[in-house]
Amino acid sequence: MDRRSILKSLGVLPLLNSSALDRIVSQEYKYNPLAGSAPKKKQTAVVLGAGNRGNVYGNYAVQYADELDIVGVAEPIPIRKERFSKLHKIKKKRQFVTWEHVFEKKKFADIIIITTPDDLHYGPAMKALEMGYDVLLEKPIAQTWKECKEILDMQRKHKRVVAVCHVLRYSPYYRKVKEVIDSGVLGKMISVQHFEPIEHVHMAHSFVRGNWRVEADTNPIILAKSCHDLDILRWWIDRECEYINSFGNLSWFKEENAPAGAPDRCTDGCPIESSCPYSALKIYYRNRQRTYVFDLPEEKEKHGDAIMDYLKHGPYGRCVYKCDNDVNDHQVVSMQFKDDVTVSFSMEAFTNYHGRRTRIMGSMGCLHGDEQDLYIANFKTDKVEHWNVKENTKITSGHGGGDWGLMRDFLLAAEAQDISMLTSNLDASMESHLLGFLAEESRKTKTLKRVDLESTF
Repeated sequence: MDRRSILKSLGVLPLLNSSALDRIVSQEYKYNPLAGSAPKKKQTAVVLGAGNRGNVYGNYAVQYADELDIVGVAEPIPIRKERFSKLHKIKKKRQFVTWEHVFEKKKFADIIIITTPDDLHYGPAMKALEMGYDVLLEKPIAQTWKECKEILDMQRKHKRVVAVCHVLRYSPYYRKVKEVIDSGVLGKMISVQHFEPIEHVHMAHSFVRGNWRVEADTNPIILAKSCHDLDILRWWIDRECEYINSFGNLSWFKEENAPAGAPDRCTDGCPIESSCPYSALKIYYRNRQRTYVFDLPEEKEKHGDAIMDYLKHGPYGRCVYKCDNDVNDHQVVSMQFKDDVTVSFSMEAFTNYHGRRTRIMGSMGCLHGDEQDLYIANFKTDKVEHWNVKENTKITSGHGGGDWGLMRDFLLAAEAQDISMLTSNLDASMESHLLGFLAEESRKTKTLKRVDLESTF
């Protein structure tokens, strides 16, 4: 065991001299998730769910065709299945309607990529592992802690490689923060403040009108949206959480707050439509935001009519105050980790911006950042260093480069059959999921929850 490992085990971080800050922050840091070794052998995959995330990971196979070949797809929406199959040249006999149909066939690929809705993670994950596939599993792992644990047990039984899509761990910005923390420049970690601004249009789109609006059908929002944050906090802090407490509710997006005279749909003559920040006509028709959910025709001149038809008949045209949503629009979580590290996490819908904000306070320095810029202060010298992600990294995919960074590491781990090559393997992701489930239990019961990992696992 080296000196740093010994000090870390004792809860003591080495205090570096002032020049260490320069080495950590000012060094040229050209991290590119795809700059390292590539897999030696092309692997084959079946994608379950050809929506947004399925296409993100599928597009890796288009860009890096010598590493990955998509040979099958399961997708119940015909136009999505057709477009995905055409892009990846998938044979007709490998085009399926639902995930169950894939597993009626003998194993015909190396990997299953699960990008189905949240309530359809457990079934295909269990079956894929049973049949000997390696699995790339979109977060959250499953809808209940019991289901998560059963997937972990199945993975251990069949000894397959499973990666959970906690893509932030693979982005240059989040890796840089981790590097600064682990260097010891900040001294002993004391506390963390972390903030996820969902952004008001995103909230209305995904969690009021969209697929993640009803907890029973998907997950509580603390898992559906913010399990990324719980995971990254656990990864940065690198200690077990001991206690967790949470408060939050659905405050605004409900019928009692609807404007007088507002109809059920924005297309039905709402008297305040032109000034409503959540107007479906404004967001989707006039501004053409987030229209990927409509599976628009190839001809752009037909987009306007298609969007209007969707708004008149589909879920995205509904008044945000008259939907069937029940997930929180704001929530706070307080945590205490080992060595008395305290954490405050806040998830908020009501911002006009996105991009997570973080403040980390240590005994010898502090850090704050917003996914673009990092500012790191040294208390000894009163010196503040600045690091910018665009100036110092090469971003080639979404989530700040994390999407394809995950894909590369997953393919390397699957090739080597070595889960330790993944920072977001299933074992590592379980603890942050437990924090999410306990936070929701705390919120509903208004009680402090003890995090007992030994008895839980």
